[in-house]
Amino acid sequence: MKTVHTIADLRSALGTPGACAFVPTMGNLHEGHLALVRQAKRHGLPVVASIFVNRLQFAPHEDFDRYPRTLARDSELLQGAGCDLVFAPDEHELYPQPQSFKVVPDAALADILEGHFRPGFFTGVCTVVMKLFACVQPRVAVFGKKDYQQLMVIRQMAQQFALPISIEAGETSRAEDGLALSSRNGYLSAAERGEAVALSRSLRALADGVNAGQRPLAQLEVNAMAALAARGWQPDYLTVRRRADLLAPAAGDAPGSLVALGAARLGQTRLIDNLEF
Repeated sequence: MKTVHTIADLRSALGTPGACAFVPTMGNLHEGHLALVRQAKRHGLPVVASIFVNRLQFAPHEDFDRYPRTLARDSELLQGAGCDLVFAPDEHELYPQPQSFKVVPDAALADILEGHFRPGFFTGVCTVVMKLFACVQPRVAVFGKKDYQQLMVIRQMAQQFALPISIEAGETSRAEDGLALSSRNGYLSAAERGEAVALSRSLRALADGVNAGQRPLAQLEVNAMAALAARGWQPDYLTVRRRADLLAPAAGDAPGSLVALGAARLGQTRLIDNLEF
């Protein structure tokens, strides 16, 4: 496996555009990232993983400065997963001037849920992903379903800009107790780690309530938020939406077309999760 830090070296190493599979990351890798690399490997193409902590998607009060930078460890893990090339630029390499040109996604999708609680987040995501796509020029890019709304935003971006890139979803990797794997799980204390699975269980209970025909949905969501708050969490949202557009479900929407999504803060750590049903 080779590691490069400049766009020029990346392009020199890759050669022909459109001849690789790509897994973008912010580093501090876990098994979920490695599963995406192994999924990308199945395309029979060289696999490129990027490691870049993107300032543009962090609000001033968020954890950009304390987000772990673990390049040596990440590189070892990527090599073990079959990655062929790591692109690890520094901030000046990817943003040599202030990034005044930005990709602003459709507000109907990007300003709800995560976008409501983290204004500008998806503009930062879309801008860095578009720039990474321009650098790597992959044939396929793999993104995890844990960041469900992000996956949808990137798919729409690729479609509307007619990018010659197939956007592929990877299933959420979970610990044995059901907690979705996340780089931010490392912020949790031992007690918080034991409690953290309550988020996924709350989403399961919410989905079960919908499947059982319990109505109104708004009351189910309020109850789920209250139950999580009673356990010491600070929930932003626990909600059921349509998979197709993340709008509220209509009466005719059948099970199998819905997704329960949640975001909540446990101590100082904000966790997200989702469950298709």
